[in-house]
Amino acid sequence: MAPPTPLLAVRGSEGLYMVNGPPHFTENTTFQRDSGRNCKVFAFSKDGSFFAWCNGEQINIVNVTSNKLLHSFDLPKTVCLEFSPKGNVLATWQPYTTGKDGAAGVPNLQVFDMKTGNSSKSFIQKKLQNWCPCWSDDESICARSVNNELHFFENNDFSTIANKLHLQKVSDFVISPGEQPSKVAVYVPGSKGAPSFVRLYQYPVFGGPQAALANKSFFKADKVALLWNSNATAVLVIASTEVDKTGASYYGEQTLHYIATNGESAVVQLPKNGPIYDAVWNPSSTEFCVVHGFMPAKATIFNLKCDPVFDFGTGPHNAAYYSPQGHILVLAGFGNLSGQLDVWDVKNYKLISKPQASDSTYFAWCPDGEHIVTATCSPRLRVGNGYKIWHYTGSVLYKYEVPPNAELWQVAWQPCLEGTFPVKAVKYNTVPSKVPNDEPKAAQAYRPPALRNKPDTSSKLHENELPQNMRPQSKGSDKPLSKTALKNQRKHEAKKVAKQEARAEGNQEIAPGSPVLNEVHTVVPSVTSGDPEVDKKIKNLKKKLKAIEQLKDQAATGKQLEKNQLEKIQKEAALLKELEDLELGI
Repeated sequence: MAPPTPLLAVRGSEGLYMVNGPPHFTENTTFQRDSGRNCKVFAFSKDGSFFAWCNGEQINIVNVTSNKLLHSFDLPKTVCLEFSPKGNVLATWQPYTTGKDGAAGVPNLQVFDMKTGNSSKSFIQKKLQNWCPCWSDDESICARSVNNELHFFENNDFSTIANKLHLQKVSDFVISPGEQPSKVAVYVPGSKGAPSFVRLYQYPVFGGPQAALANKSFFKADKVALLWNSNATAVLVIASTEVDKTGASYYGEQTLHYIATNGESAVVQLPKNGPIYDAVWNPSSTEFCVVHGFMPAKATIFNLKCDPVFDFGTGPHNAAYYSPQGHILVLAGFGNLSGQLDVWDVKNYKLISKPQASDSTYFAWCPDGEHIVTATCSPRLRVGNGYKIWHYTGSVLYKYEVPPNAELWQVAWQPCLEGTFPVKAVKYNTVPSKVPNDEPKAAQAYRPPALRNKPDTSSKLHENELPQNMRPQSKGSDKPLSKTALKNQRKHEAKKVAKQEARAEGNQEIAPGSPVLNEVHTVVPSVTSGDPEVDKKIKNLKKKLKAIEQLKDQAATGKQLEKNQLEKIQKEAALLKELEDLELGI
């Protein structure tokens, strides 16, 4: 049986409704549109079977397939909703308020049993940060942070605290995904000269000095992001400071740490200095991608030894998104960047497409691993609101723009269980579409009339580095490549990527090198003439020819050469003739 087509939920000033996924893109008639303008939040359950939303009057929960109303809760001020991993519990949060006389407010975090519709427990949760309890995937344990302690509940029984983990000033924690036994990553910020640290525990072993599976201490951390891989064998820790005391970055200073449950830990050495914009695990849990460095940023894939495996070069990127199946990686540049998407086949490290999604504020993979949604939402951008559904080969399959004076607030795919959509073969040819892609082309720099028919000698502010495979070439050997081998490898990778980019942009492939280029490789080995002056001339000629060869390599990869460099290439034939005459006279 064919897998179901995921729906797309859309929330805006036109109301809340659902759109059928590819290939139909029509409004779903099973879900009745909520036309109210006060819908503040919605959420799917993790398997996509339940859908909950607050319309400013009450919370409604429906079965997505039948649209049957399951429960309604009278909580009109709710701004956050979250289902537990198996959909047995719904957690809701509304802003905490105190009485006029300063009396304590009522509990604002509610936990509902989805089977009965009754409130299992209510808590006071003043801060929005980390408001939601954290569950293990099988819901056997649930935890929340309360005043320097983590309180653990078992089997969704919130009446009894089953375990506690006490750590002074604990500020963040994450429970590992996957099967039992569950593990917990805990972060405690440093104070009074003491370093910050992250510890990994296996539930419920919290007591004793040897209880932690791993421990990593570090300075320069005002906050962290904890990222488990799907196999629960390692955690990436992005530690960041609010201010970079060196003045090198406006965005503070970031470091990336790797901590494994077997006790190993390391600082991930990044090839380029600068901020860390994003780090993301491949769903296979065997590698991770990091986008880092001053613009133009680098994107690099690392293995579990924290060794670089593939370098995507530099470009206008600040985010990375793996497909749910892990076979495709999108490097994107949003925010103050142009919205360029570089779509890569990560098995063969081939560039698939380079579409442009300008002014996008949201990006998400469809669970089928074939389609992508990008959206421009308010209040991040209040003009040009709408969304597009793409195929990863670069074609726009559907486009919706909200009417004037209307706003789009949120879009989200209906989740599906892992394994619903198997991995498909990667396509490189653009999928046909009837929707025109009206993305504006990059404006050309102004050139005075006197220079318009002459070669472009302008230089770029930044020269982008080209992708390169950083795996050892010889099987069974981990020795690093020699300088010559690395240079030849970079040349090969540069030509390969240039051809892929040309194909992705619809241009002709770069022609192979000219026969003259090959002549330089077959120059007669050096023989001394006995005359120092002649030997010196031959040496200088060979040096010039080698420089010309390098210029031609750069031209073959698409680099714009300057006028004096083009003139050097034109002199190649004369230099070869002069060299031949000198060597014949020896």
